[in-house]
Amino acid sequence: MESSDDSFPAADVEKELNPGNNTSVEVDSVSSQIAEVGNFYADAQKQKGKGVAKKGEKGKNDPVQTFKTTMIVSGVLIVLAGVALAISKKLRENKA
Repeated sequence: MESSDDSFPAADVEKELNPGNNTSVEVDSVSSQIAEVGNFYADAQKQKGKGVAKKGEKGKNDPVQTFKTTMIVSGVLIVLAGVALAISKKLRENKA
């Protein structure tokens, strides 16, 4: 069914059973590059977080601003729903 050419390569038994004796460490270059990029982004996020903390200290009316924004967005959504209902009502009247 399967030929012997498709089998896995032979493993070094001493190396596998005694990992402490292995003094040469093989590093996967792709994994190390990914780790370096991750560290770069983590450092960038830390720097960005410091800037956000300073802005948060300045604005003491932040809850009021959040409430205003919520009310404005809610109002816009209610107006859009009203417009949609008015259009559907007109379309129903035109069909009849």
